[in-house]
Amino acid sequence: MEAQFGGSALNQRTILSHPLGLFVLFFTEMWERFSYYGMRAILVLFLTSSLMNEGWAWSREDALVLYGWYTGLVYLTPILGGFLADKFLGYRNATVLGAFIMTLGHASMALETFTESFFYLGLGLMIVGNGFFKPNISSIVGQLYKDGDKRKDGGYTIFYMGINAGAFLGILLCGYIGEKVGWHLGFGLAGIFMFFGMLQFWFAQKIFGNIGLTPKKLAAANATKESTSPSAGFTKVELDRLLVIIVFSIFTIFFWWAFEQAGGSMTIFAKDFTQRTLVGDASLIFKVANTVITLVPMVILTVVLYGLFRKMIGSYLLSNVFLGASFVIIWGIVIWMINREFAATATEIPASWFSVLNSLFIILLAPLFSKIWASKLNPSGPIKFAIGLILLGTGFAFLAIGAFGIPLGAETASVSIVWLISAYLFHTMGELCVSPVGLSYVSKLAPIKLVGLMFGFWFVCSAIANYLGGKTGSYIDKISEAYGLSNFFLIFFAIPVLAGILMILLKPILIRKMHGIH
Repeated sequence: MEAQFGGSALNQRTILSHPLGLFVLFFTEMWERFSYYGMRAILVLFLTSSLMNEGWAWSREDALVLYGWYTGLVYLTPILGGFLADKFLGYRNATVLGAFIMTLGHASMALETFTESFFYLGLGLMIVGNGFFKPNISSIVGQLYKDGDKRKDGGYTIFYMGINAGAFLGILLCGYIGEKVGWHLGFGLAGIFMFFGMLQFWFAQKIFGNIGLTPKKLAAANATKESTSPSAGFTKVELDRLLVIIVFSIFTIFFWWAFEQAGGSMTIFAKDFTQRTLVGDASLIFKVANTVITLVPMVILTVVLYGLFRKMIGSYLLSNVFLGASFVIIWGIVIWMINREFAATATEIPASWFSVLNSLFIILLAPLFSKIWASKLNPSGPIKFAIGLILLGTGFAFLAIGAFGIPLGAETASVSIVWLISAYLFHTMGELCVSPVGLSYVSKLAPIKLVGLMFGFWFVCSAIANYLGGKTGSYIDKISEAYGLSNFFLIFFAIPVLAGILMILLKPILIRKMHGIH
């Protein structure tokens, strides 16, 4: 019987109708995102915290500019990493190399008495490592599915759930430890699980069969097929499809430019303009709610982990050992955090905690969106992008309303947490319409020999968006002084909504140039 998925015979086994290899990648990406978002959650907070709080006492403007440069460069290096993987390394080797370099970066930032040299070295290593890791693990996901398999969109959505599970845990735990125990411990914790993720992937990579091998090994494995295939050369159909990828990628600039305020201006809004100190019944309600939203995803992830172990029993023992050990450690930290919070009489919500909401909503809503994409209600790619942009803008409308009463130039305020929660809900729904769907379309529309390069281009557009987002966010004080904080957030409402309307107008052209890819 013909294999239904790419990869080894073991990879034909399924969980939720998807191959086991998807869940190996799910957990690898989960730990990498734990490290990235855990560090990102406390970067601006560390830089702007006072010297008394062991921060560096930078201005908001300077901190957000550095944040923009860092997050921008993180998404710029994947085009080089994708190219090197396509031509020399193969996707699997590039993924492992990137994970190792990022581990070294976290180690550099984890030094208790680190100097600026170690701090910038750590940022640099994580930028380079991400360039090797990010585009190539996404490329492996796409090749698990055969051409025309309708499960691919759902597979990318599940993979995206892994991304956000890691982001959820990283922001929650690194943010908590960084703000309440010590910044260097927060940075260090982020690196530990990057290391575990690397080892888990390395010892299970044979499940992918020929997927992701170096070009030399792949050519040897497919020698017969290559000898009978037509010579390379781009057809008009391929060029049209590449044009669609370029258009989608450019529109993601508008999306991520606004969305990435989460780690910048929205973090500042949470820290300085939101009521975060709770006492009495409010404190107890928050502690209970926080415990529930922490334990429910952990239980879900543990159930998925058990399903993977059960299907892989007797195979890839070392991979399973490292993955299982990482969960034991995580459970220990989670239980310690919950006990510590209940022992306190009052609650001060960490400013980084609000970023957790995006990942939490992803975990809760991703299965629903995955089912919609596999049903008759599944809209076309351009419409998904348009809906995502409009939902994102709507989230900033909530922040604009919440900030309406804050005086011009105010340094602090105490608005309700409801506005941030509402914003993150709409941002998450918008993200589910754009990011995993976009990754899936890149893998479906790009010629096989250019998949890594096109994923790299996708991330270059994200690099531009992240840099511009940090740069725009750095004007928060100047715009607030002149026009008010509400008008600052209205900028991020108007531009994504207008981009969404433009995407709707471009739909007929894009559908035609996709030549049957849906």
